Amino acid sequence: MPVVRSARTLWEGSLAEGHGSVSFLSSGLPDGHVSWQARATRSNGATSPEELLAAAHSACFSMALSNALTRAGTPPRAIDAGAEVAFQPGVGITGIRLVVRASVPGISAEEFAAAAELARTHCPVSQALAQTTITLEAVLE
Repeated sequence: MPVVRSARTLWEGSLAEGHGSVSFLSSGLPDGHVSWQARATRSNGATSPEELLAAAHSACFSMALSNALTRAGTPPRAIDAGAEVAFQPGVGITGIRLVVRASVPGISAEEFAAAAELARTHCPVSQALAQTTITLEAVLE
């Protein structure tokens, strides 16, 4: 049986002048404010669908990489993964860049790069975004 997580957004007004509030129903995290300005120009303390997607992708990728490394017999000490989601108004999401730095005892840089690539392709969020170009920069510390 699948685990279902949910969120809801209440939007008020037009796209350009309106604003919304994202409620994280499953986790109870504080509501996040969203607006077109936050999406297309500057955040001013609000979030955007792309920032939320970046958060989901970096978390999913970190878990997938931890799993891949542990299964290979080299569990990580720490993984610091970020995701940058590029959005072009009028076009949409144009790409995602994953950047990861990790401390993993007993592994070569090549083995780490292979594990990171495996995690990039097997992360469920990456798979859901398969139509988007996803690049990866992996650095072993």
